[in-house]
This record gives sequence, C-alpha cells and structure tokens, in this order.
Amino acid sequence: MEITWLGHSSFLLQDSKGRTLLTDPFDTTLGYEIYKGSPDIVTISHKHFDHNYTKELNGNFKIIDKIGVFYICDIPIKGTPSYHDKDKGAKRGDNIIFTFKMDDYTLCHLGDLGHSLSNDDIDAIGSVDILFIPVGGNYTLDGKEAAEVTKKINPKIVIPMHYKTSLVSFPLDGVETFLMYMKNASKIDSNNLIINGELRESLSVKILNYI
Repeated sequence: MEITWLGHSSFLLQDSKGRTLLTDPFDTTLGYEIYKGSPDIVTISHKHFDHNYTKELNGNFKIIDKIGVFYICDIPIKGTPSYHDKDKGAKRGDNIIFTFKMDDYTLCHLGDLGHSLSNDDIDAIGSVDILFIPVGGNYTLDGKEAAEVTKKINPKIVIPMHYKTSLVSFPLDGVETFLMYMKNASKIDSNNLIINGELRESLSVKILNYI
C-alpha cells in the first residue's frame, strides 16, 4: 500500500486495488497545499477547520465522522471515542481515533488526541501495524506524551504528524522532542511511503518530508 503525507494530520492511503482513504483534510489557512482529488473515503477526527475541510474534494466520497464500526469499499473502519484535551473534552471537544484495515495492515490515526490512553483504550484500539500520532503539543499530545502513548500501542511503524514545519504558522513544537524519546527513527526524503510484505519492524519512526 501507499501512504502519502499531505501535511498536518492529513494522509492519503491507497491500497493495492486502488481504493483511497483520506484522513483529516485541512482548509487554505493552514499553509499546505489543499488536496483536491477524489478519495473513496474521508475520515474526520473532529470538526475543526484544519481537520474537516471537504469543499474542494471531488467524486462521491463517503465521510466517516462518528464513532462506530463501518465497512466502506471493502475497508473495515472503527471509530473509537477520545478527547481533544486532558479534561474529557471540556476545553476542545471530542476526538475520534480511527483504525482501519487496508491490504492486511491495521492502521490507526489518532486525530488530535490530547490525553494519555488507558488500558481499556489500548484494548479498544487493538493491535496496530502503522500508527499516525500527533506530536506537536499545545493542542494535542506533546512529544514526550506522544512517545509514551506510542510505546503503549506498540505499533510496528510510527508516523508523526500535527507538528511545526516551515509552512505552518500554528504555535506547535517540531518533531524533535518526540524523537528524543524514540530510539529508532529515520527521515524519508519524500512525502510518500510504500509498504510491502510482512512488517518485521518494531516502533520504527518514519519522518515523511512534505514536498
């Protein structure tokens, strides 16, 4: 399967049959170029402008923006409830953690998770091959907290998101703090990652480069 980072928390995931799933699309104010393609599925973790902009998408895509279990385009998707802050949503509202299965890989997108996860949360998420986790702090987990959550989930591959880059004006931290607490990290000279075959890695951090 193919993973393309579009910036912030937005990824385009394409399986071997050409089916595409888009996560958390953002609007023009963020700084990255807007995706204007035709995905099959769009998951939205919460209703903030940098995560739910669909006006310039094309085609008959299906939006998943609620908790529950779904089966769209032969892709099983599960939305698990969580919060955007440490006060059970009192400051920034709810957040949905999405897990989905594509090409026999289990992927988990944590959205704008703002708190640590309990053992019950970890059980609800289940086994994860590829984890997308916010690391920029302020609005979400910071680098240290993100590392702790990552180790609890224990995925094979970790892709950090929602952090400061040269294009983002948000008051976020960069990815560096997260990397201080994660031992196995590598920078990919592309915003694109191809996944093939059995994943033998453990907690392997892949830093995609926005182009």
